[in-house]
Amino acid sequence: MKEKDITQKVLEDNNDIFADIVNVLLFDGESEVEENELVNTTVHSQYKAEDGKVHEQERDIAKYWKRGGTDIVLYGIENQTKVEKRMPARISGYEGASYRGQYDKKTIVPVITMVLYYGTDRKWTAPKNLKSLIKVPDNLDKYVNDTKANVFEIAWLTDEQIAKFTSDYKIVANFFVNKRKNKDYIPDDKTTIKHVDEILKFLSVMTGDNRYEEILSDKEGVSNMCDVAQRLEDRGIEKGLQKGREEGLSLGGNQMIYSLVEDKSISMEKGAQKLGISVEKLRANMINAGYNCPDME
Repeated sequence: MKEKDITQKVLEDNNDIFADIVNVLLFDGESEVEENELVNTTVHSQYKAEDGKVHEQERDIAKYWKRGGTDIVLYGIENQTKVEKRMPARISGYEGASYRGQYDKKTIVPVITMVLYYGTDRKWTAPKNLKSLIKVPDNLDKYVNDTKANVFEIAWLTDEQIAKFTSDYKIVANFFVNKRKNKDYIPDDKTTIKHVDEILKFLSVMTGDNRYEEILSDKEGVSNMCDVAQRLEDRGIEKGLQKGREEGLSLGGNQMIYSLVEDKSISMEKGAQKLGISVEKLRANMINAGYNCPDME
C-alpha cells in the first residue's frame, strides 16, 4: 500500500494534474484553478489519541490555492483503492488539523478534501458523512458537527467528464473506466502523454502488472497508450518465444499464437488479428488443438 500511495502522490503532485483534477471534478471543467496558483503545504499533523499517546497523521497531498498572494482554498486529495468504512472520520481529523493550523492567520480559508476512489469491482458503498458513523441522540443532533467525504469514483466517470480533462489525468481516468468495463482492456488511448515516467509507474502499481514499469527501460518512443499497448504485446510475444526456446518447443506460427493467447500474454482479439482470422475462428481452432481459451474459464 505504501508503494501505491507514493506512486499516486508523485503523479498527482504535479500542479498541472492537480489543477486539472480540481477543475473537472469540482468546477465541471471550468479553468478556475491555474497550475501556477498552487502551492504545496504540510501533509503531516499530530493528534493525541485516547491512549494518551501522540500519533502522526499524513494526508496524501495538500495544496493552497493562492491568487495575488492571497490564500483562497486549501485543497487536499486522498487516494483510495478500496472502500474505507470510516473515511469521514479520517477526513475530520485532517481538516480539523488544517483549520487549527490556520488559527493565528488573519483569514481562515475553507478546507476541501477530495477522495479519489480507483476501485473497479464495485462502487463506493461506505458512509460519506461523519454523522452516518455516529449514534447521535435525537435531542443532540443539531449540536453535532458533520464532515462530508467528497468521494469521486474515477472508474465510473462519464465520457463527458473524461473529455473535460486537459492533463495526463485524462489518460488515467479513461484507463480505469475501460478497465471497469473490461478487465482485459488493451490501452487504445491516443492522447499524448506528458509525464511518461509517472503514468507508467502509476499503472504498474495500480494494476499489479509490472510490465508497465518495465517499459521505462525503453520508454523512448512511447508517446501514448497505443505505444504502450504495442510494447506490452511485443513483450508478451517475446516472453512466449523465450518460454518456447527454454522448454525446447518447436511450435508453428499458429501454435505459438495459441500459446500466447492461452496464458493471456496477448488477447483473443490480438491473436485473431495476428492470424488474420475472426475471434470465433481462433476460439474454434484453439479448442480443436487442445488449448484453453481465456474467456471460457
